[in-house]
Amino acid sequence: MIIAMPSVPIPPLHPGLSGGPVYLDYNATTPVDPRVVEAMLPHVTVLFGNPSTTYEYADEPRRALTEARSAVAELLDASPEEVVFTASGSEADLLAIRGAVLASGHPHPHVITQATEHPAVLASCRALTRLHGVRVTVLPVDSEGVVDPDDLADALDDDTVLVSIMAANNETGARQPVADLARLAHEHQALFHCDAAQAAGKVPLAVTDLGVDLLTMVGHKMYAPKATAALYVRDGVRLEPLVYGGGQERGLRAGTENVAQAVALGVAARLAADELAGGVPARVAGLRDDLEHRLAAGLPGRVHLNGPRHARLPNTLNVRIDGTLGHELLAAAPEIAASTGSACHEGTHSPSPVLTAMGVSAQDALGAVRLSLGRWTSEADVVTASAALLRAALTATR
Repeated sequence: MIIAMPSVPIPPLHPGLSGGPVYLDYNATTPVDPRVVEAMLPHVTVLFGNPSTTYEYADEPRRALTEARSAVAELLDASPEEVVFTASGSEADLLAIRGAVLASGHPHPHVITQATEHPAVLASCRALTRLHGVRVTVLPVDSEGVVDPDDLADALDDDTVLVSIMAANNETGARQPVADLARLAHEHQALFHCDAAQAAGKVPLAVTDLGVDLLTMVGHKMYAPKATAALYVRDGVRLEPLVYGGGQERGLRAGTENVAQAVALGVAARLAADELAGGVPARVAGLRDDLEHRLAAGLPGRVHLNGPRHARLPNTLNVRIDGTLGHELLAAAPEIAASTGSACHEGTHSPSPVLTAMGVSAQDALGAVRLSLGRWTSEADVVTASAALLRAALTATR
C-alpha cells in the first residue's frame, strides 16, 4: 500500500514509546511532544511571575500567555479574545453548557444533545435537569453514529437555548455535520456548542466555517499535557462564569492563569496547524487503512467496521471481530496498547453505550476494539499490531 508522506518531518520517536508496546490509544491520550515540554518548562521554573501583575517578573509570562492564546485562536480561525483557557475538556464543556443556559435568562430553557456525546456533555445536561429543571432532548444517531439534521429540526422549539453536538466521536471517529446542525440551531435563535476534543488538530476546524458559538479543545488529545484545554467563545456570547473571583479569562474563569499549561497548548496548536498544512493526517489515514486491510485479509469475513468508513477521523479504527471479546483480544495481544471503548467495573464488562446507540447488539459491542493512531505511529507498528491481533483472534476461536 502506498502511504502519502507529509511535507512536515516526522519527529524522532517519543522517548516514552521506546521499547514498550505499540501505542494505539492516541484517542485516550497522546504522549506529550518534547517540543511542547521544552517550551513550557521555563514557565514552571524561572519564569514564575504572575501575568496579571505590573513589574518585570510578569513581562515574559504575560507575553507568553498572549502568544499562546493567539496560537490557539489561529488553529480555530478565531480571534485571540475569543479563547478562554480551562483546566480540562470537561470543565470547558460545563462552562459552555451551564454557562449558556444560566445566562440565557429563559424561564423554561431547553437543551438538545445526542446519544453518543462524551460523558462530560451528557452529565452536564443531566445536572442541569436535576439542579435547574432544564428540559433536555437526546437525539438518536443512525447506524454510523451520525445525527440526522431532520431530527434536530424536529426537536428545536421556541424554548431551545443551546444545542451541544460533538465534532467527532472518541470511539468510532464518526464526524457530525456540524455546520448544518449549527445553521438549524441559529434559525431558532439557539446557541451551538461543539465538543471538538477529538477533532482538534486532526482535521481542519475553522469556527467561521462551522458556524459554532462555543467549541471545546483539549490539550492531552493533541500532544500537550493533561489538565490543559480551551473553550472558544464567540464574541458577543454571554456565559455565566463557572469559577468566580478575580476576573481572569474575560471574567469567565477566575484564578491566576496557568501560564505553563497555556504555553503548552499554544505550541501544540502551532504544531497541529503545521501538520494539517503538511499532509500528516493523510499519512496517518493511510496507516489506519493498512491496519484494517491486514486484519480483514487475515480474518476473511470476520472483521466489521464500527462507524462510517469515510466521514470519520483519519486516525481512528473501531472494529469488532466475530468470535472474540474485545478485552480478551487485547489481553492476549500484549504487544499493543489499545482500548475497547466498553466499561469495566470490578472485573465485569458492559458494552459501549456509543455502539449500542448505533444499533450494535450488546454481544457484538463487547467484541469491539478501538485502535487510534498518531504522530509517532509507523509502518512497522502497523505490521506488529496486526500480527499480534491476528494471532490473538485465531487463538481465541480454535
